[in-house]
Amino acid sequence: MNNGAIVQIAGKQYLVHKNDELIVDELDVTEGKTVEARVLMSFDKDEKVTLGTPELKNKAKLEVISHLKGDKIRVAKFKSKVRYRKVRGFRPRLSKVKVVEL
Repeated sequence: MNNGAIVQIAGKQYLVHKNDELIVDELDVTEGKTVEARVLMSFDKDEKVTLGTPELKNKAKLEVISHLKGDKIRVAKFKSKVRYRKVRGFRPRLSKVKVVEL
C-alpha cells in the first residue's frame, strides 16, 4: 500500500495517491492553477491509517490540467399516437486534475 488519502472534491470523495490524475466534476478554476481539497483519511506504506473528525488539518493540493466534456447522454420524450417526439442531449463538464501534494 502506497501513501494515499481519501479527499473530497466538489462534494464527492476520491481515493488518491501522489501524482494520480483524476477526472472530476468541473472546477471553477483556470487551467494550470492549483486547488486545495479536504483530506478525510490518509494512510501510509506501513498501513498506518489516520482518520479525520470530520477532516484532517492538512490539505491536498491538486493542479487543474484541463477542462473537458464527458460522453453525451440522450434524453428522449415520446407520446404515443400523437407523433410527439423530442430528443435532447447533455454532456457533463469535467476537469482533469493531478494530485501534486498530500
